[in-house]
Amino acid sequence: MLRHSIALLLAATITAPLAAAPTGSIAQDASLFAKRESAWSVDISPSGGKVFMLSAGPAGSTIGRVYDLATSSAKGVLGTKSSQESLNWCEFASESSLICNYTGNNRVDGQLVPFSRMVVVGGDGSGMRQLGQKASDKDKTIRQFDGDIIDWLPGEQNAVLMARNYVPETGTTGTNVFRSASGLGVDRIDFAKLQFTTIEQPRLEVTGYRTDGQGNVRIAVIEGSRADSLTGVTRYRYRKQGSRDWLVLGEYNQRTGEGIYPLSIEGQSNSVFALKKTNGRDALFRMALDGSGTLSPVASNPQVDINGVVRIGKGRKIIGYTYTDDQRRIVYFDPEYAKLSAALSKAIPKFPIIHLDGSSSDGKKLLIFASADTHPGGYYVLDRTTKKMTELALVRPALEGKTLASVRSLSYAAADGTKIPAYLTIPPGSNGKGLPAVVLPHGGPSSRDEWGFDWLAQFFAARGYAVIQPNYRGSSGYGEEFQNANGFINWRKSMSDIGDAARYLVKEGIADPARMAIVGWSYGGYAALQSAAIEPSLYKAAIAIAPVTDLALLKKESEGYTNSKLVHDFVGSGPHVAEGSPLRNVAKIQAPVLLFHGDLDINVGIAHSEKMDSALKSAGRKVEFIRYKDLDHQIDDSNARADMLNRIGIALDSAIGH
Repeated sequence: MLRHSIALLLAATITAPLAAAPTGSIAQDASLFAKRESAWSVDISPSGGKVFMLSAGPAGSTIGRVYDLATSSAKGVLGTKSSQESLNWCEFASESSLICNYTGNNRVDGQLVPFSRMVVVGGDGSGMRQLGQKASDKDKTIRQFDGDIIDWLPGEQNAVLMARNYVPETGTTGTNVFRSASGLGVDRIDFAKLQFTTIEQPRLEVTGYRTDGQGNVRIAVIEGSRADSLTGVTRYRYRKQGSRDWLVLGEYNQRTGEGIYPLSIEGQSNSVFALKKTNGRDALFRMALDGSGTLSPVASNPQVDINGVVRIGKGRKIIGYTYTDDQRRIVYFDPEYAKLSAALSKAIPKFPIIHLDGSSSDGKKLLIFASADTHPGGYYVLDRTTKKMTELALVRPALEGKTLASVRSLSYAAADGTKIPAYLTIPPGSNGKGLPAVVLPHGGPSSRDEWGFDWLAQFFAARGYAVIQPNYRGSSGYGEEFQNANGFINWRKSMSDIGDAARYLVKEGIADPARMAIVGWSYGGYAALQSAAIEPSLYKAAIAIAPVTDLALLKKESEGYTNSKLVHDFVGSGPHVAEGSPLRNVAKIQAPVLLFHGDLDINVGIAHSEKMDSALKSAGRKVEFIRYKDLDHQIDDSNARADMLNRIGIALDSAIGH
């Protein structure tokens, strides 16, 4: 149900006090912080009268609900029964219809294969129909992905443009009737009648299309490949307005970051916004699509990369861009939205993270997300005519009333003097001195942490631990020099930076040097194990969730997939493959190890944890391995996450607790 409405004159203040609450038991805190989100993939209907959102159901299930803003009523319209299939998003295709995407992993000949499907469903949950090409028992290849919606055709009713995958059939003796079309095409889909009209014939070499938001296909994406393996070089072709001829736009090298990377086409200005490396960092440009190839600079930052562009509503003008220094920033070059953003910041100062997440067709009703480091956030609808803001749902209502820890951005000096950005979370009510501490490196490695709410860090803080999250070299967003090739090839630099985060806590008197642990997920789990091997006296516990443990195995796992060459190049070859693999260095590990892994993990196969568990036991080391059945890399199940946090809490209390 809708929570309540708030009269908002954009000069008043919405307060969201979180009353202090005593720290509960490990099991109680584990249950609270492990609960999956109650609101995500939120979308507003064209009229602004309805809102759709996904919510966590029991365990790993998901429920999709439509909210009627006029009646303050809600109805569940679809969902999944478990985490084996993930309902990723739904958006309004019309006032009475939703298009949804769901994914999962299947085993084919013993190998995990991801799949993705697109469906249209009525706003009341009726009439679900598949939008992808129907499967056939004569299909030549595995049908993995249906495709993508590339234009919502906001000026039309009951129609979208879909980049649609076509799988050919194998001809059989005695018949010449079989499908031969192969590759990615574009279809106009009338989903009221479920009629498909071909706009672009399927082409094998094309892996994506972009439109101008006004129904015109303007860019074709061609992924470079060799012997069924991607090369990492993507070529882009474009069309001038009103033309069917493809012209060269440019290319982008994923490995080096060189070239031009188109983000979004703006039909109103007949141009595409794109990223291009300038002085070692991604800068934002506007490129005319009139045949001139004119590139005009829009934005750059001397410290960090530009992340992307901001557009409110389907097919509307681009209104700003984003970058992330100590926190994510949005710069609106549209004066109307710049003024609105400033007014919202004054109206809700306790929520400094404010995103405009959607718009009605006329722009009079806006979907807003607001959050803070000490609050997971919530969704609101702002009526710009009445200046009234309605609170729809909180992201994590179970944490209401729980005192959460503030997060401070900082930087510390690495061993070579380089400044490493990081985030420090101190337990609520603590004086911040002499604490047991957790080093929490992020995954990726080509990723980064941002300022804001983090359920894992907040759980540790609630248990009395100081938490530091370093954006070590290898992290993205700080330019090519800082990214330092990557955190596998240059693992020593990344591990050194992570170790220096622990030493910073000790130097500042924040952490007790005898009570330090390291915890990580994915690459962060790799970092936890490798750090425990190369600095065995620094940490008293190493906890790894879905970790990479062997770089050679990581390369081997990619064989048979189209990204095999990219993975091989990313990991590299040479002595660092063995030297940088925790599995090859178990004899050096002294701290007890705790491992968690889902057995449907396609990002990092469960064999990594199985082999690490076996090797540690053979070396006489203390290790516990928890396998989660039918869960993938995210372990996206409230019960499993509660079990995991409870076990981690017990292990930390035993190793470094009070």
